[in-house]
Amino acid sequence: MSELTLTVMRLGFLAVLWLFVIVAVQVIRSDLFGTRVTQRGSSRRGGEARPQGRQQASPPAPRQQSGGGRQRRGAPSKLVVSEGTLTGTTVALQGQTITLGRAHDSTIVLDDDYASSRHARIYPDRDGQWIVEDLGSTNGTYLDRTRLTTPTPVPLGAPIRIGKTVIELRK
Repeated sequence: MSELTLTVMRLGFLAVLWLFVIVAVQVIRSDLFGTRVTQRGSSRRGGEARPQGRQQASPPAPRQQSGGGRQRRGAPSKLVVSEGTLTGTTVALQGQTITLGRAHDSTIVLDDDYASSRHARIYPDRDGQWIVEDLGSTNGTYLDRTRLTTPTPVPLGAPIRIGKTVIELRK
């Protein structure tokens, strides 16, 4: 083997080794510092109190429900974060799909090491019942201590756990 071929192979191996080191450092950095979570809207909506220093989840524009826009009696009217960094956050249920995760475009942005970027969604079915669905997350979504594998109806007051965050449907 010629000296030139040997030198080119050494430089190629060195380049691949440095590429591996750079990728490893980026992975470690993202694990330590996580993804960047941006603050959503600074305006307060009337009637809703928001604790200082907490993020406000602002739901997208509501779409009309199939039942003429009226909710069933005893149906939940809001989604409340009862545990985690967003404790006290409330989202009005108006027939829209609610997304949960670390992604900045989620309805409720979770700053939780155990949440995926697109972790779960909660949506109404045709009967007005709310369904929770895990979107292929790594650490899973739990409804009342049971890991979800299929879209599941959510009873009123049942805890939905995503990492350290607990969410409940309430009247």
